[in-house]
Amino acid sequence: LCPPPPLPPGASKQDVREKVWDYLEASGLAAFPRPVHRRIPNFQGSHQACCSIKELDVFNRAREIKVDPDKPLEGVRLAALQARKTLLVPTPRLRTGLFNKIVPPSGATKEILRICATSQGIKEYSVPVGLDGKARVDLVVVGSVAVSEKGWRIGKGEGYADMEYAMMVSMGAVQEDTPVITIVHDCQVVDIAEELLDDHDLTVDYILTPTRTIKTNCKRPKPQGIIWHKVSYEMLEKIPILKSLRYREKQTGKDVSLQDEQSDLANANTPGALNEKEMAENTRLQAAMGSAQVGHYIESDSLSPRLGGSGMITTVYVGNIPPSVRVSELKCALREFHATPLRLNWQGAQHRAFLDYKDKGTAESAVSSLKGLSLGGNTLRVELAKNQRNKGQVEINSQK
Repeated sequence: LCPPPPLPPGASKQDVREKVWDYLEASGLAAFPRPVHRRIPNFQGSHQACCSIKELDVFNRAREIKVDPDKPLEGVRLAALQARKTLLVPTPRLRTGLFNKIVPPSGATKEILRICATSQGIKEYSVPVGLDGKARVDLVVVGSVAVSEKGWRIGKGEGYADMEYAMMVSMGAVQEDTPVITIVHDCQVVDIAEELLDDHDLTVDYILTPTRTIKTNCKRPKPQGIIWHKVSYEMLEKIPILKSLRYREKQTGKDVSLQDEQSDLANANTPGALNEKEMAENTRLQAAMGSAQVGHYIESDSLSPRLGGSGMITTVYVGNIPPSVRVSELKCALREFHATPLRLNWQGAQHRAFLDYKDKGTAESAVSSLKGLSLGGNTLRVELAKNQRNKGQVEINSQK
């Protein structure tokens, strides 16, 4: 057995990471892709460690398994596909949703399944699963930089595995007793001080190494959902699906104040002071959309001075709107996502709407903000409209 690297007293999470990464490289245990620094490290014997998952009851009973896309977990993805289980892999950095479901072609050979388990195969043989994909995950497999025999885990520091798990809780995709497994080299099993753990950190129930299977019997509770006051605006912008979850949870009455909002509130002169920009935007949106004749464009012979005479309004298409959704719900979502249109053309019977923005940049920003938005059980299709019309179209006259 390789001895784990000794850690200095009072070591931080980053100290632990650096020690493990350095040790894997220096001892010749690191495997492609190299260097292993700033990654979930791949290691010699990772496939052997992955194969031992087939001996676990929790694997054999599971029908739907979520496995991270990291290279050292490739063997687990292959084992899941070979056992004809549903394999879910998070999208890279959660940019395009939460999961991709890997769907091997019918009659796939062993070689095709092997390709499906790789990063290239994930791109070629996957279909996205939205927020309302009704995923029911029976087993979660995550990568780690370091883990303790007590089940305390340290990732590479970006927080994606913790966030993915919290999002799955919010979606109802995992339960409190859904097992979590990690695959590491023996030298990555180290003592981790409990004070390094935060309440959003994911713990693990099983650790698989090339030489042993460790059942941690960890009693520390796993995250109970997204801890919004630890989420920044920056993270919200990077992960579109996070916006949809926040909107959904806000509708149920949960406090979804972000990290930045809490500090803004603490610095405000008056308790509960509202963001003036947000209030102004909400007022303008209510005026603009409230006065719209739903289902009809409001046209005029002269362009609004606000458009600077260019007339280059850009239209955004919103499709896949369920029949149950009302225009008021879309208005509410647009307010929430700061995607204020100059005008709204609602075509509920055709399950679509068109949003007019003052220029292409504003329209593209709105598309980015609304990506992944889910209403009434459907993930909406949001894109720039294919046919842009700019003759005689103006903003609703809400500027007094």
